[in-house]
Amino acid sequence: MDAFLTGLKSAVDTLGATVLLPIVIFIIAVVLGAKVGRAFRAAVTIGVAFIGINLVLGLMLGSIGDVAKAIVTNTGIQRDIVDVGWPSAAAIAFGSSVGLWVIPIGIAVNIALLLLRLTRTLNVDVWNFWHFAFVGSLATAATGSLGYGLAVAALVAALALLFADWSARAVQQFYGIPGVSVPHLASAQILPIAIVLNWVMDRIPGINKINISTETIEKRFGVFGEPVVLGLIIGLVLGLIAYYNAGDFGTVLSKVLTTGMTLAAVMLLLPRMVKVLMEGLLPVSDAAQEFVRKRTGDRELLVGLDSAILIGHPAAISSSLILVPIAIVLSIILPGNRVILFADLAVIPFIVAMTAPLLKGNVFRMVIVGTVTLALGFYVANALAPLFTSAAVSSGFEMPANAVQITSVVDGFLWIPYVIIEAIQGLAIAGLVLLAAVIALLFVLYRRNSAAWERAAGAEDEAEEAAPAIRAKASANA
Repeated sequence: MDAFLTGLKSAVDTLGATVLLPIVIFIIAVVLGAKVGRAFRAAVTIGVAFIGINLVLGLMLGSIGDVAKAIVTNTGIQRDIVDVGWPSAAAIAFGSSVGLWVIPIGIAVNIALLLLRLTRTLNVDVWNFWHFAFVGSLATAATGSLGYGLAVAALVAALALLFADWSARAVQQFYGIPGVSVPHLASAQILPIAIVLNWVMDRIPGINKINISTETIEKRFGVFGEPVVLGLIIGLVLGLIAYYNAGDFGTVLSKVLTTGMTLAAVMLLLPRMVKVLMEGLLPVSDAAQEFVRKRTGDRELLVGLDSAILIGHPAAISSSLILVPIAIVLSIILPGNRVILFADLAVIPFIVAMTAPLLKGNVFRMVIVGTVTLALGFYVANALAPLFTSAAVSSGFEMPANAVQITSVVDGFLWIPYVIIEAIQGLAIAGLVLLAAVIALLFVLYRRNSAAWERAAGAEDEAEEAAPAIRAKASANA
């Protein structure tokens, strides 16, 4: 058994997400009844789309990473908990004892919940099961028990499916991506925070009138409000903040302009890559719906994908870029903070993208919610850093120089791992049982009143959703 699991994990590590996902998609599409040729073309298109998305993301992450490092260097701050970035967190998770088991555990949990009709999501994003393994590895480090780690990984896999179902309708409506959900806790965990803060902002005079969306900016400022120009402007501002002292005038000018053009390119190219993804996804989604319709009537089956499909929206990118210097300021001013951010500042788009449907693309509110979430995240990171470091050492991770402890924004800043670890450390087996009971209760409550839950996450009622199309059709016929 260990040899099989080791081989499976090695295959996942070797293939990587952009190769593994098309293979999984092809197999699932054929099983669901799609013609082999159509399934093959859809799988290849999805693979190409994710390669394109990752190339653009790499461009953005590299540029924002350089900007962040320059800003941190300019501030001269020193901290003993170092952000090593999500790739290191993923390597730690898959390299842990839990990582060996996480793929069969994640698949088994998904199948069980589908059969029990507790979820509509088929999570094909197997590579990102590392998030489940990461929280499990923290539990193992906290308790010294692999059993606790495996149980926690299973609970997190279930919770990811709940969040995916809960947010699916809002994501589909706002982002225009039918038939999908996002079982990615790094993105979904912000939903409860956003719901509470949105409720509060709705009740603050003046604040409740501020609506700075990319659409309103474009209407008000014309060409200067278009996403590509907005990306250029934000990039130029960030470049000036980061590189004002980078050398002579020519060097500074070159770095600032390069940053501006890079972020302008991201604003233009990322949405187009998501459209390519949709082209490949539609045949798979259609096959899934037809498969379920023939067997269960009106039941829906959603394809669970990486939250990378969300960050192409201009509101997600714009708010994230604004949050980069805010995050660095927070690391300086928050009392008791020991974390210095480097590698993972560039993944802020993944943290805030899920708020866009709820906040209707209001960049102002997205920045407020993102700021509060990051502020909370710093304290979570400070609390989890010892276990994060212990799990890293156990998996053979090489600690960076001058780092006493390590963390990452994904998943070291997230409140869900913190709550889980606190429950287990405080209550032992009773905490594990309590967590399982709470997650089961959440599934039941969601199933009983899914429409209300989905509206809370930003989904519109069917009549409201159809209204713009009806008005457009009436106008065309007039």
